[in-house]
Amino acid sequence: MPSIVLPTPDPAIVARRDEIVRDLVAICGADTVISDEDGRRAFETDALTAYRRMPLAVVLPTSTEGVSAVLKYAKANGIRVVPRGAGTSLCGGALPLEDAIVVGISKMNRVLEIDFNNRFARVEAGITNLAISGAVAPEGFFYAPDPSSQLACTLAGNLAMNSGGAHCLKYGVTTNNVLGVKMVTIDGEILEIGGSHLDAEGYDLLALIVGSEGQFGLITEATVRILRAAEGARPMMIGFESSAKAGICVAHIIASGIIPVAIEFMDKPAIEVCEAFAKAGYPTNVEALLIIEVEGSEQEIADRLAYIASIAHELNPAALLVSGSEAQSAKIWKGRKAAFGAIGRISDYYCMDGTIPLAHLPHVLDEIAEICRRSGLRVANIFHAGDGNLHPLVMYDANTPGETEKAEAAGAEILKLCVSVGGCLTGEHGVGIEKRDLMTAQFTEEDLAVQLRIKSVFDPEWLLNWGKVFPLEVVEAALARDAAEARQGSSGMGPSGVGPAEAA
Repeated sequence: MPSIVLPTPDPAIVARRDEIVRDLVAICGADTVISDEDGRRAFETDALTAYRRMPLAVVLPTSTEGVSAVLKYAKANGIRVVPRGAGTSLCGGALPLEDAIVVGISKMNRVLEIDFNNRFARVEAGITNLAISGAVAPEGFFYAPDPSSQLACTLAGNLAMNSGGAHCLKYGVTTNNVLGVKMVTIDGEILEIGGSHLDAEGYDLLALIVGSEGQFGLITEATVRILRAAEGARPMMIGFESSAKAGICVAHIIASGIIPVAIEFMDKPAIEVCEAFAKAGYPTNVEALLIIEVEGSEQEIADRLAYIASIAHELNPAALLVSGSEAQSAKIWKGRKAAFGAIGRISDYYCMDGTIPLAHLPHVLDEIAEICRRSGLRVANIFHAGDGNLHPLVMYDANTPGETEKAEAAGAEILKLCVSVGGCLTGEHGVGIEKRDLMTAQFTEEDLAVQLRIKSVFDPEWLLNWGKVFPLEVVEAALARDAAEARQGSSGMGPSGVGPAEAA
């Protein structure tokens, strides 16, 4: 069985389920509330499918005001809330609880405003990334963040996890492409943070909220930066006899001053699986493959690809191919974008997303292979090489007793390895429940205390996305200490960093 401990539901809240459902129907209408077992089962997990919990109820509001009314009710009744976008989270970030209301924003997916002169779009947070780009494409614009799940994932989830994608090397991750948000707090208060301008006065609260994993409030709208699309783009593939050479090539390209749109890495197991799925023409006789894309005019593209090829030739590549057509380019990217699904056709897998300094890439890849060898598991490595965001896919058989636990243990070792070389636990997937108990590997007690204090300012009763991000024992100990201090007449924040409600 999976080994991550989930919070124990409050039996008093569970016993009130019928009453709570009636209240929610009265607040926001029967057509927005899902209470039957079959309906709720569709929300019992996200993309971390090893963990499942049936939610108390599901609410799908159609407006910010509807979200506000639900959160106000939850706060007044001490009911936990789990925010949800499309449920594509790979870290359990949208996993429900038996005593919690799931509040999904998938029905809130409209484009509210597009301003091409000032290069922004204001949208509801239930919209998909691709839908934003689709709305502005007729005028030659696009929205840059492009996670592999961009066809399905919502902007809300991207904001919660600060997602990236293959093209983040040049254009940055979500936080670099968002100008403002509308967020509803657990009190039901509607906050406007940032806006349509490039820089906001005062504290940069937007940077705090993007990546906060639903711990501070529910984002219902966002103003995003739209960019003028380049004249053209073309990828090339470079195969090497070792991962070390591929890593050196990446370092040399970045050091040369050229910033490609994307530099993606696949090792041999990933190459073979993705080629079998996409028939993209990947060389299968190499140990490592780089997919490098540049953009600009035809002349700029040709010059940059030729220069990158000259860098690669110094390392004696085993294969080098420049895409010769739009169809071939689409196939090359189809293989990469479908990599997780292609692996999923042949095996269950556990996907990590630790980030490392690129100089440590050869060492880390060797260590990942050794960790999985010791565990008796296979691994395929696919990642954003330009920014060192690794995606090892640890393959296992969920139907074999003990294999899931072995995969989770290997994943934990891999993430600790990333931290040990100066990296971090997550590059874009978030912490959720998956990395929750590893937070102490990266952060000191004092670091966590500060984060707990910030959480308490936004959500004093800790009703939002309970059991995610912070180790349960750390939070429960902090809450117990603060409760004891409150009983003794202490005021303000205690050393735990989790203050009583009035401290907010």
